[in-house]
Amino acid sequence: MVFRVMVVGGYGNFGSIICRHLAVMPGVHLVVAGRDDSKLRSKVQALQALSGSDCEGWCGDAMGPQLPSALRTLAIDLVIHTGGPFQGQPYSVALNCIEAGVHYCDLSDCREFVSGISVLDGRAREAGIAVLSGCSSVPSLSAAIIDENRQRFQRIDTIEHGISSSAKMPGLSTVQGVLACAGKPIRQFRNGQPHYVPGWQDLTLRRMPRLGTRLLANVDAPDMDIFVGRYGAQNLSFKAGSGLKLGGLANYLFARAAGAGLIKDRSRWAARLHRLGTYFERFSDRKSAMYIDVTGIGTDGQPLRMTAQLTATRDKGPEIPSCAAVALASKMSKGYVPQPGARACVGEITVEQYMTAINEPENLDLSVRFFPDR
Repeated sequence: MVFRVMVVGGYGNFGSIICRHLAVMPGVHLVVAGRDDSKLRSKVQALQALSGSDCEGWCGDAMGPQLPSALRTLAIDLVIHTGGPFQGQPYSVALNCIEAGVHYCDLSDCREFVSGISVLDGRAREAGIAVLSGCSSVPSLSAAIIDENRQRFQRIDTIEHGISSSAKMPGLSTVQGVLACAGKPIRQFRNGQPHYVPGWQDLTLRRMPRLGTRLLANVDAPDMDIFVGRYGAQNLSFKAGSGLKLGGLANYLFARAAGAGLIKDRSRWAARLHRLGTYFERFSDRKSAMYIDVTGIGTDGQPLRMTAQLTATRDKGPEIPSCAAVALASKMSKGYVPQPGARACVGEITVEQYMTAINEPENLDLSVRFFPDR
């Protein structure tokens, strides 16, 4: 039986990547959803030419009351919501899926959105469907990498991780989401207690294999809430940065100005920084990476440190946040049914399933190393 997937925002930056994978996936029928009829028709035609098979389009507002009926009519099994920014966005798409009895996942990396999805848990359980938020690099892949190596640790004390992108600019909505925490306090953890740091500040240089030295700064992520309970870590931090140090410096200055109250309209400034970043794409090395440093006590009772890095070349970095949803759809199309309820998307996808979904062995490499932590 064919597994039917609707991708909301399917002609956007990440939505396009997901649709490209799903259009050629055996046993999957793709429905692309969006509000712009012209963009929608163009995307559907391009995907049909790519795959040589039919896919459909649905033009409408996925947050509106017409979605549940459309999901039933189209016999959708899974909705993948890519329509960010998720900061401040209501759970309308998820609620529409619950009403229609359709499984749901989204690509949100917004801490409040992912952590807050549990308010829908009772309704999702009653409807017998899974509502999975944060089906992306963080927390899906970051948790999968730690889970795969968790057995090496008797105890995990510290998790420090982050992302350094290439200079290739994502969509404007992603930039708006990324800059939402600029200049605002971010709750991390130090010695088991909440510890607040300023967003896009505390610039740090990190040497990363194959990428050289990258400039990173404080960024918020849903992992901060999830990893406390999942791993019992006492110290948690997350940083991110652009492939060009100039981009990191621009974000830092934006954060300082926003924190001082000099910027009133963040969306307008995000658009300006997006245009500026697009100009500087030509200077990119086209490499990006996600790193995870874990320290604690090994099973032998001795201090242990793990360093993992997933490196992407040739501007394949956007495949990483996109393909958690692809991996989930592939797994479900083969008969997997997630437990009903609303929660963060962790523990649903293995590292192997994630990498298989991306299917870029020449351009993505995962390295995991262990050292005595002296």
